[in-house]
Order: sequence, then structure tokens, then C-alpha cells
Amino acid sequence: MKGIAEFRLAGLTARELIPNRWDLIAFPLVFGVLVLAGIGARQSLAPITTLNQAAISLDPLHLPEYALRTTLRMLSALAVSLVFTFVYGTLAAKSRRAEIVLVPLLDILQSIPVLGYVPFIVPIFFSLFPGRVAGAEAAVVFAIFTAQAWNMTFSFYQSLRTVPRDLEEATRGFHFSAWLKFWRLEVPFAMPGLIWNMMMSMSGSWFFIVAVEAITINGKTIMLPGIGAYLATAIKEGSLGSIAWVIFAMTVVIVLYDQLMFRPLVAWADKFRFEQTSSEDVPESWFLQLLHRARLIQVVSAPIDRMFGAVLRARLIRPKPQAEDPDAAEPTVSRRLDFLWYVAVVLAAIYLVWQIAIFIGTEVGWPDVANAFLLGLYTLIRVVSLIVIASAIWVPVGVMVGLRPKLAEKIQPLAQFLAAFPANLLFPVFVVAIVHFGANPDIWLSPLIILGTQWYILFNVIAGTTAYPSDFREAAANFHIRGWQWWRDVMLPGIFPYFVTGAITAAGGAWNASIVAEVVQWKDTTLVAHGLGAYIYQMSAKGDLPRLVLGIAVMSLIVTTFNRMLWRPLYRYAENRLRLD
Repeated sequence: MKGIAEFRLAGLTARELIPNRWDLIAFPLVFGVLVLAGIGARQSLAPITTLNQAAISLDPLHLPEYALRTTLRMLSALAVSLVFTFVYGTLAAKSRRAEIVLVPLLDILQSIPVLGYVPFIVPIFFSLFPGRVAGAEAAVVFAIFTAQAWNMTFSFYQSLRTVPRDLEEATRGFHFSAWLKFWRLEVPFAMPGLIWNMMMSMSGSWFFIVAVEAITINGKTIMLPGIGAYLATAIKEGSLGSIAWVIFAMTVVIVLYDQLMFRPLVAWADKFRFEQTSSEDVPESWFLQLLHRARLIQVVSAPIDRMFGAVLRARLIRPKPQAEDPDAAEPTVSRRLDFLWYVAVVLAAIYLVWQIAIFIGTEVGWPDVANAFLLGLYTLIRVVSLIVIASAIWVPVGVMVGLRPKLAEKIQPLAQFLAAFPANLLFPVFVVAIVHFGANPDIWLSPLIILGTQWYILFNVIAGTTAYPSDFREAAANFHIRGWQWWRDVMLPGIFPYFVTGAITAAGGAWNASIVAEVVQWKDTTLVAHGLGAYIYQMSAKGDLPRLVLGIAVMSLIVTTFNRMLWRPLYRYAENRLRLD
């Protein structure tokens, strides 16, 4: 009779199918996450009347359920943002004609306030899921998506533009298809920066949760159960104890998804660093190690790994060698197509400007336009000044954290919490202090603009530092390069592309935040700073649609022009001079 060790099922021995002690910890965690996700999905299929009947309770016992539902919305939005990043970022990086349109459009999209999308998307999603909670859930997920996607897309775009040329040559030598090159080279190379921007996207979502979990349709406001709705109710009722419970719940949620998702991703992505020697100090994750040691988890995940591997290998060899650039063989045709494309883009831009002019022309005169541009100049000065100050603070801190993986493990949850902390909770403090000391709102309301967006710089600098090759650092140490020379010749060039990504997304977020930060109210006191953000806020409050459109158009024009004059040349410099070749 054969022994039990010889019995095989699907190529595995019976012993390999017996859970080990690590499975006793890992399997309940993984199974519990799947069950919670299933519960959240089932709740989204309930009739919309259940939301109208159920009020948001401030009982802390409801916070676990609210936290679960908010986290599922944010993770769903993150998944959508990841797909958008891969598609949009790849098109912008690989097609020079698409880049002409997509990159300026991305500049505009990130400067439009999240709430600016809500009035347009709510009716669409409610019509797709009539009478169901899923309509409201989909609208909220999309609104959160608009707070997550842009910095991830910029990060992926920057990584694709700076892939080392020798690695690209190697893929051509092995006749990789575009599909295989994307998954075997480009995505792994972009992964360290993308993961840190995913962290920032999750943290930045918390700032808008209060606003987006309240959906207005046909004059009725529907409160979706969640952390944001709980916090909005607590603020409305003035319950400081409930606000404290919200902060505690946010802290627990951030620590959980940091330890169960982001810390394993950071440790996993470390193997994609571009270097010839292995690093002695690498990031670790107890949960990732637990999954590797759990026997049953490995058995269950093996078919999935094989399936993905088969998909990636489906087009390993090109059936017929061909030129990398289809237009290279016919430069005359390529130039003609470029010319026609540029003409089409210019005509489309002129038509858009003409339609805006027709819409606002009857009620808005040239003095209004001049005033909007003047206010835009004030906000531009604030944004640029704050980005410079934030860079001077967070670049050294980010490098220090990125060079020390053990320190990063401790700082990572704290940084995510600080980035997630709702900055609007600090608005009353600023109002009281400015009124008490008689300070100038034009100056002292300015820090509110950067409170939530400065973290883009920190997170991207940490990503750039962790992705910097260890052998480059070791070479600098062997040549005794220290002090300012080390910053100038070693580290700053290495992290520069990541810094540009962080600065451009921080600037876009600052323009977005100016709309709520240049007008601050607490009880009966309202402080207003001169700027385009305050102008847009006031026109929105008055319902003056022509001047509101004028303000948004001027903001989009300033952001796009500034990015073209400053950030795009810096991107080009990083692509041409600072590749890790």
C-alpha cells in the first residue's frame, strides 16, 4: 500500500496540501479580507431607499462598518486609477502626437476641484443603477478616483520616459513584443515610484471623503454610510468626542492597509531596483514573509501565478522583425501626419476658447477678465513660493528616509496619516489666530494651500531615493564624495525625475486646494485672501456661472502655461541627461 507521502493531487503530495502553522495565521487574514469585500459588495446592491431611511449614527460601535465601507470605496477607486494610469500614461509616454493633447489635459484635470466633477457624474451613475445603492457608490468611487489618478499617472509617465536605454536595447535583442516589454521591463521599472504614489493617492482621498460621501440627486441629499459621513455629522452637531473617534478609526485603518498592502508592496518592489549589486539593507514585510511561508496560500496562488505567466509569455517572440518606429521608414509621411495633427489640435483649442468666449461674453467684460488674471497671479505667487519652501523642507527628509529602509518602515504609516489628516479641521485654528493677532489673511491663509499637497513631494522623493541603485551610492562612498558635492553630483541627479513628478502634482493639488483655502469660515467669521481660488469659490456661491467658467478657464490656462514653461523642460532634461544608463 502506498504511503500518504506518495499520494498526489494535481501534482502535489498530500503533505504539501496540509496547512502549516503559518497558514493558521495567513489564511484567516486573507479569507477575512475577502469576506469583508463580499459584504461591502452585497450592501451596494441594496435599494436606495435603505439609505434614505437610515441616519448616520454617531455611536462609535458603527465606526468599524463605516470604516470598512469607506476603505472599500477608496480601494475600488485605486484599482480604477491603476488601470487608468497604465492606459493613459502609456499613451502619453509612447506617442508624441498623443502627448501633445494628453499631458496638458492631465495638467487641467488635476487642477479642477474634485467637487467640480460631482454634478456631472451623479446623474450618469444613478441612471446606470436605477433605484440601487450601487449608483451612489459608483458616483463616490469616481469622485475619489479624480483625487487619486493624476499623480499616479504622472509618476508612471515619468518612469516610462526615463527607462534606461541599455535595458531597452536588451529587450530588442531578445525580440520582446511590446506587450512583454511593458510587463517585464516598463511596469517593474516604474513600480517603486508608482507604489509610493498609490500611498499618496490613498492618503489624499481622505481629504475629500467628507464631501463626496454626501450625494445630492433631484434636490435630495443621500448620506452614504462611511467615515466621511460620520465626520460630517459630527462637525454639524459639534461633537468633539465623535471627531476624536474618527481620527482614531482613521489611524487604525491606515495602519492596517499599510501593513497588509503597502508595506508588502514596497518590500516586493525592491527587487525591481536598477542595480548590479544587491543592497545589504532592504525593506521587509512581516505579512509578505508570512504569505511566503504559508504552505496552503502558496498552493492556492500557484495556478494564478501560472496563468499570469502564460498571459505574459503569449507573445514572447515577434513573428517578424520590424522597425521600432513605423514612421521611421517614411519620414516625409511622418512629418505630414505631424503637421496635420498639430493643425487639428490648434483648431480644436481655438474652437474651445471660442465657445467659452461665446458663453461668457454677454455678461463678462474685459475688466472681469483682467481681474481674473490678476487674481490668478496672486495665487500663482503663493503656489510657487509654497512649493519652493516645501521642497527645501521635504527633499532632505525624503532622502534621509529613503536611504534607511528600517526608518521608512516606521515613518511610512506616520507619513500616510499626516497626509490623510483632513486639513479642514485646522481651518478654525487659523481663523481664530488670524483674528486674534490681526494678521494679514493674504499671507497667513497661504499655508493652508500646501497642507495637504506638500506630501506629494515627500512621497516621490522617498520613492526616488529607494529606487536609486545601491552600487551608485557605494561608488560615491568609495570615492569619498561627501557634503554638498554628494548632493549635487550623486543624489539630486538621481532623484530629480521623481522630484519633478512630486512638485508638479503638488502644484496641481495646491491650485485645487486654493479654492477652499483662500476663503475660510468659522462660526460668524469669514476670512478671504485675494486670489483666483477665492474668486471661484465666491462665484460658485453666488451661482454666477459665466464668471465661474471664466475663473476655471483662467486657472486652467495659467496651470497649463506654467507647466509648459517650467515642468516640461525639466522633464525633458531628466529624460535626456539623468537616465540611469
